[in-house]
Amino acid sequence: MKKDITNKLKRPLYVNVYDELLLQITKGEYPVDSRLPSEPDLAKELGVSRSTLRQALALLQDDGLIRNIKGKGSFVIDSFNKHQANLQLEKLSNPIHKCHISTFDQIDVQYYMDVGTEYTKQVLKTDSSRVVAVERFYSRGNDLVGYAFTFIAMETVEDLSLDLDNKELLLDFMENQAYVDAAHGEIEIKFSQTVNIANRKGNVFGRNNCFLLLESLYSKADYPIMFNKYYVPQQFANIKLNVFK
Repeated sequence: MKKDITNKLKRPLYVNVYDELLLQITKGEYPVDSRLPSEPDLAKELGVSRSTLRQALALLQDDGLIRNIKGKGSFVIDSFNKHQANLQLEKLSNPIHKCHISTFDQIDVQYYMDVGTEYTKQVLKTDSSRVVAVERFYSRGNDLVGYAFTFIAMETVEDLSLDLDNKELLLDFMENQAYVDAAHGEIEIKFSQTVNIANRKGNVFGRNNCFLLLESLYSKADYPIMFNKYYVPQQFANIKLNVFK
């Protein structure tokens, strides 16, 4: 049945459309991970123009309730439930799990040896001639929805007795144990319009618009345990900080 919501309160029409769609999502008419009807069908169902509908959809996306995937449509996401756990970026733990609205079905890891450069000397604060470059690939279903690139000085690998060829242990260290061992970290937030992945087929969804988290993770030493670059596509990002007076 066609719905007509044009005669509600004197407020912007797209806000009424937003409220109606939010109610439908809350009631489970559009469950998490489901795709909303196409724009023409949804506009017809709600009795509004497509331009008005787009404004409402943009507001839903800004509020972290849906995401738009180019060529596929708009999907309901579970960011509300996920972020009810009061996840704080200021707390020392892997930031991608606190800034990414999706949960990951799979995280793959691979590494390669590299020579130290002026850049690695700068970010690792050491003159190490050898470094380990570690890549992590965050997937949901068949989609690559996040990416991390890490530098670790070879001396750090040796001091920690890391078994680089044991992927399970390496991944656990990168995702969890490093944050347990660390005393503090520093995070710089930037915006990136490119994610270059040389050794893997396929690309990160939304790779041309990503939040880039540059993280230096320290133990008690003056130089970092590792330097991380986390790429979070804008459409999956939810970055929150607790600010105190």
